[in-house]
Amino acid sequence: MDISHDMHVSLQTSSKRDTILGVSSTSGSASGTTEGETSPLWWSGIRASCTEAFSEFFGTLILILFGNGVVAQVILSHNQKGDYQSISWGWGLGCMLGVYVSGKSGSHMNPAVTFANCVLRKFPWRKLPIYALSQLLGGMCAAAIIYGNYKSAIDVYEGGSNIRTVPGYSDTATGGIFCTYPAEFMTRTGQFFSEFLASSILQFIIFALCDDTNLGAKQMMPLAMFFTIFGIGACFGWETGYAINLARDFGPRLVSYMIGYGPEVWRAGDYYFWIPLIVPFLGCTFGGWLYDMFLYVGPNSAVNTPYIGLRRLIRPIPEKHHDAQGDV
Repeated sequence: MDISHDMHVSLQTSSKRDTILGVSSTSGSASGTTEGETSPLWWSGIRASCTEAFSEFFGTLILILFGNGVVAQVILSHNQKGDYQSISWGWGLGCMLGVYVSGKSGSHMNPAVTFANCVLRKFPWRKLPIYALSQLLGGMCAAAIIYGNYKSAIDVYEGGSNIRTVPGYSDTATGGIFCTYPAEFMTRTGQFFSEFLASSILQFIIFALCDDTNLGAKQMMPLAMFFTIFGIGACFGWETGYAINLARDFGPRLVSYMIGYGPEVWRAGDYYFWIPLIVPFLGCTFGGWLYDMFLYVGPNSAVNTPYIGLRRLIRPIPEKHHDAQGDV
């Protein structure tokens, strides 16, 4: 037997296996590399280049899992396993944990928050599509997971596995688990203003919490965002369900349409669906502008440039990388 040859073949096989699994060899000489060198790992490269996208995806996934999950539990238990305040707690907790998960990307978890940062804080516009798509997909995946988890309970609550209804069309509707529907008395103007107000408050507070020249939340940011979302839900959520987030509403709404809730997901509330699709962008931008205009003194705000940033509309400022100031 040629023991040295067998050992050499064994070491080469082990090195190849470790590379495929993403495990670096503890012995540089055994794997054919010198000490201090590392074998190229294909997944490490993908992860490094897509970190922000993965971060926003999983942050939004956690947000919607907890948010849709608590709504499902309250509705399907006929309010025996929670009430409206439980929903506020669940969304607040989902936001807090989502911030922890997505800190590497700035914890936006909301396309409207990303948009406001692009407009007001010079966040790179080229990142907006990546962030928005990741957030949308995260919300859709979360809604699908919640549906799979609660399908049996939904079947019983609706009265059959082939029955799926949305609020306004049935007394046992479960469509509200996934996305928001307005109260029946709400006018189109009321729907618009409710979402605009909640979104403005959200972005105003986010900028305040990120402002180190103010008190600033710093390491307490996740907890501060818990109270922010809890407060918005407890104080402003009844009328429209405080969507304040395209990824939170449109993504799960699209999933509910795909799994059988029908075209009523778009028709309900006199085609209310476009309100949480568009208005959060307006509200978040206004709320952020309000804070920057009257309270923020940092140089990275468009407001703190000549002509209050309006010159950028004519002669855009070259993009520079700035840390994201996000959260939800």
